[in-house]
Amino acid sequence: MILIKLGGSVITDKSEYRKFQREQVARLCREIADSGRNVMVVHGAGSYGHVIAKRYSLSRGLVDFSQIPAVAQVQYDVRELSSLVVREFLGAGIPSVSVPPGSCFVMEDGRLVAEDTEAIRALAHIGVMPILFGDVVMDRRKGFGICSGDQLMELMSDMFRPERIVFVSDIDGLYSADPKTDAGAEFYPEVDRGILESVSSGSTVDDVTGGVVNKMEAMLRMCSEDRDCVLVNGTVPGRLLSLLRGEDVPCTRARL
Repeated sequence: MILIKLGGSVITDKSEYRKFQREQVARLCREIADSGRNVMVVHGAGSYGHVIAKRYSLSRGLVDFSQIPAVAQVQYDVRELSSLVVREFLGAGIPSVSVPPGSCFVMEDGRLVAEDTEAIRALAHIGVMPILFGDVVMDRRKGFGICSGDQLMELMSDMFRPERIVFVSDIDGLYSADPKTDAGAEFYPEVDRGILESVSSGSTVDDVTGGVVNKMEAMLRMCSEDRDCVLVNGTVPGRLLSLLRGEDVPCTRARL
């Protein structure tokens, strides 16, 4: 099984509130279906989550009750986004259902606590793909917090033990700086902790869950001698399909 994270930068325009990239998502869903591989999918919140979450500092937890309408709005928005993603998977012939983390999990001072995963396992067992996504989740210490798609990737990795993990983003992989603003940014086809420590974590758009550096840190935690972890550009037509078929494509691989 291959575990895939569809990043918020691929499924939405992260610079514009609630802008869904329908054609791109439809293409990615078709590529996943055409690969013939058994997959699980997590997706990011993109502009359906980060814009308001940053405006109201939701990642800090409950600071004052003026944040509460924003909590409800973000939960509404990301559920709508997930429904849009599921619609495209259904259209590609992949039975799928949205599973909102804020409705089934809690957090403990920012750490995801998933004490009951029976429903998720049962869905997968009968052949329905459970799709989790970045969400606002209640926190036992902070009141609430942001559960990122990357945290959910680690959860799904522990649950289903995939042979490969793929993060789909809007860049070819990890660079020494943001390639969108620095033409001299160096590309890294492989990354380890030493390389990651030297990389800039700057971002050109609102992102309350850490950007590409945090994604690579999650990949390093999940990779092993037997498990490949890859960051690939999903905005290039056919690249995800080629990767899933085992072909060589431009990407960054995490290594121990």
